[in-house]
Amino acid sequence: MSSRTDVNTLGEFGLISHLTASFKNRQPSTVLGVGDDAAIIATGGDEQLVVSTDMLVEGIHFDLGYTPLKHLGYKAVAVNVSDICAMNARPQQITVSIAISNRFSVETLDELYAGIKAACETYGVDLVGGDTTSSNKGLIISITAIGRAPASRITRRSGAKMGDLICITGHLGSAYLGLQLLEREKQVYLANPDMQPEMKPENKELYAAILRPEARTDMIDLFAKNDIVPTSMIDISDGLASELMHICKASKVGAIIEEGNVPIKQEAQLQALEFNLDPITCALSGGEDYELLFTIDPKDVEKVRFLPNIYISGEIVGKDDGITLHTTGGNIHEVKAQGWNHF
Repeated sequence: MSSRTDVNTLGEFGLISHLTASFKNRQPSTVLGVGDDAAIIATGGDEQLVVSTDMLVEGIHFDLGYTPLKHLGYKAVAVNVSDICAMNARPQQITVSIAISNRFSVETLDELYAGIKAACETYGVDLVGGDTTSSNKGLIISITAIGRAPASRITRRSGAKMGDLICITGHLGSAYLGLQLLEREKQVYLANPDMQPEMKPENKELYAAILRPEARTDMIDLFAKNDIVPTSMIDISDGLASELMHICKASKVGAIIEEGNVPIKQEAQLQALEFNLDPITCALSGGEDYELLFTIDPKDVEKVRFLPNIYISGEIVGKDDGITLHTTGGNIHEVKAQGWNHF
């Protein structure tokens, strides 16, 4: 009798590696296959295509109890566009496939696609295809995003080297705390349906961070304008710790993160404390921020230092030094990935 291995023992990326380990690229146009934020495909010219796909499943990735369908449609596009940005490429097209149960009407799907359309307009991408089918339970959305960039500007996870500086766009932890607020109000409602949700205006940005995140296409334009090509890059979907570990593994390096240089908004810090959470833990392990984590050659530091919404937060070190967090109190802790687990 053959043994049975639970997928939980491998995790998402371990499972992907296991399932695809025996696959070999046969086409000369396949520049990069599985293993990064997107695949890279040669076109015969100076530019290359980058292609990424992602799936959102009701009850796993979103809860329609507090997620408006229009926001969900927008977010589904944004998270895929974010993967294209992580390759330092500009998104151009998407395909959308959905599986729906019989509880979804045409009118509710109109709301979903209104959000998809809004995101297409925001990011300048075209909807060029997809598929629809039935589902025994709930809603499943699968989106493929296609982008393009000059081959010389495409950035992978594997290019970080010792001495590079670690940079983060925008702020971290807000999406996780927004999710905690929504989950708290859901539990209150389930306990007493007569209770109205308490949606405080001061938490508006936290709700927006989880319900309608934005992909950082603006940063790709900023890099091009200032002649910056990151040495490595990834989007922060599973938490800063997890993504930093992906870069370090692919680049065969270690890293130091300075706690005081990790950008966290004041609203997020205050909400974390209200939940008795450490704000840096929310930033490291919360996920769904969809900011960009990237590294730069030290010679480019003056190009980056004064750019808006970019924070220099650490340094790449040797692999043997591991991945560590240097706290504001002077302590050093090993960084461990405790972010989103798909299984």
